[in-house]
Formats: sequence, structure tokens, C-alpha cells
Amino acid sequence: MLSPGTIEKTAAQPARQRRIHLGVRERLAPYAYIAPFFLLFFIFGLFPLLFTFYVALFDWDPIGEHHFVGLANFSELVHDPRFWGAMRNTFSIWALSTIPQLLLALVLAHVLNHVRLRAATLFRMSVLVPYVTSVAATTIVFAQLFDRDYGMLNWFLGLLGFQHIDFTASVWGSHIMIATMIAWRWTGYNTLLYLASLQAVPRELYEAAAVDGANGWKQFRHITIPSLRPIIVFTVVTSTIGGLQVFTEPLLANPVGGLTCGAARQCQTLTLFLYEQGFGRFHFGYGAAVGVALFVIVVIVAAINYVLVTRIRSERP
Repeated sequence: MLSPGTIEKTAAQPARQRRIHLGVRERLAPYAYIAPFFLLFFIFGLFPLLFTFYVALFDWDPIGEHHFVGLANFSELVHDPRFWGAMRNTFSIWALSTIPQLLLALVLAHVLNHVRLRAATLFRMSVLVPYVTSVAATTIVFAQLFDRDYGMLNWFLGLLGFQHIDFTASVWGSHIMIATMIAWRWTGYNTLLYLASLQAVPRELYEAAAVDGANGWKQFRHITIPSLRPIIVFTVVTSTIGGLQVFTEPLLANPVGGLTCGAARQCQTLTLFLYEQGFGRFHFGYGAAVGVALFVIVVIVAAINYVLVTRIRSERP
């Protein structure tokens, strides 16, 4: 017969095993919850990035042989005037679109945050309409506005006595047209980001400034802008990264030019140049080298972001 102590130990074993299993499940549960994100990131983010670095080292024929060429694609890229032209176009469009949209977003956020604004909810919802509008639809509308023969802008210039401008055929004209489309789409989005940050600023600061005699400009300069410094850095960096990846607007704005965006490549961006080399001419290795160069530029922008954020935090009281 079993002793009483043995019987108690035998009965306690299932309970101990359940506690052990429960402890293991509790430890593994958080990792199981976040595993889908890392799995999808590895499949659609990390693996394509590493594979792009790999393909950039080859003369890659999608239906033929692959020849290892080392850094030859990057050497060709450095001496390719088309690449540098695409980079100039990209940064020109970025400057013409990002700087005005962020300045306008700051002003709109300050106005929408005013306590005396009537129908504030309606206006705050309205600024997001361009963001949810289809890019293709936006491009069609702006292409009509900037049309050489029947566009509204050229019609207005004709009333003033000026000659019509072919925006799609000139460098600055095409850049202004594309930058206007980008600014129109993203100004409302950045406005809501600024407005959300301004909602956390105490109203007492503006009331005290008004009592001290500060007008609207001084309140905007000494209260609004300092309160938005971190989010301004964020929007500048994200807008820069988005500007480096602009693709749809220049492609649809000049349908005749296609991937080259005109005979003179006047509005071909880096992403358009990448797509042309990789999927237009099937030079996968060279196209991958363009993608690596674009990745390096984005990393440099991220490094600048880190430096700016560090300095801003050190300056805050």
C-alpha cells in the first residue's frame, strides 16, 4: 500500500504541471501576439531589402543568366547623367512641395485651433478631404487645370496678356505642377498632426499672452511654433522620405512621356528612373543599384532626423 505522503505527492503533480504549463504560456503569449508583425516585416520588408542589395551586385537577366559584376552597377550609376538628373528633379519637386505645404499647414492648424472659430469641426474634417481623394482623380483634375490650351491657369494668364505655358514640357513648369498636386494632397494631413499637438497646449498660455499685449503673430511665433517643434521635425522627415519616393504624380501628370516623363526627362524622379531600368528595360541589377542608392539617401535623412531630435530635446527646459 502507498503511504499518505506518496499519495499527496502523486495528487500534487498534476497541479504543479498545470502551473508550469500556465507559466510557459504566459511567457510565450506576448511573443505570439507580436510574431505576425515581425513575420510580415521579414517577408515584405527585410527580405526584399536584403535581396535588393544582392541583385545590385549582378548583371541580372530576369529570364536568363545572372553574372556577378561586383560594384560595376554602382560605378555606372555614379557616372550616369540620367541618375543625377532624376535626383535633381526629385529634390526640386520635394522643395517646391514640402516647404509650402508645411508652412501652410502650420498656419491652418493655428487658425483651426482658435477658440472663436465657428463650425470648427466642419473645417477640421474638410482639410482631410484631399488626403482621402484618389491620386489618379487628383492628377486628372490638376492636369486639366495646367493644360496648355484649355487649362484654367493658362486661361487666366491669357486674360492678363501673357502667353500660354506648356507646363508638362518645361522643367520648372512640370515641377510646379507636380509639387502643387503633392502639396494639395498632404497639407490637410500635416495640418491635423499640428492641430492634434496644439490641442495639448494649455489655453491659459494664449490668454496670458493676450493679456500681456501679444498679438496673433507673437502668439504664433512664441507659443505655437515652440510647442510644435518635435512634430515639425517629424513632419519634415516624413515629408522628405515621401518626397524621395514620389512616383504616381509625375507618372500620371505626363502620360505621353511615360516612365521617362518627357523626352528631356524633365520630371523623372528617382523612383521613376528605378522603375524604368528595372521593369521597363529589365536591367534588374542596375535598377536594384538605384534602389540601394535611394535607401542610402533615406538613411542619411533618418540620421539628420536623429541629430535634430537630440538637439531639440536638449534645448527643451
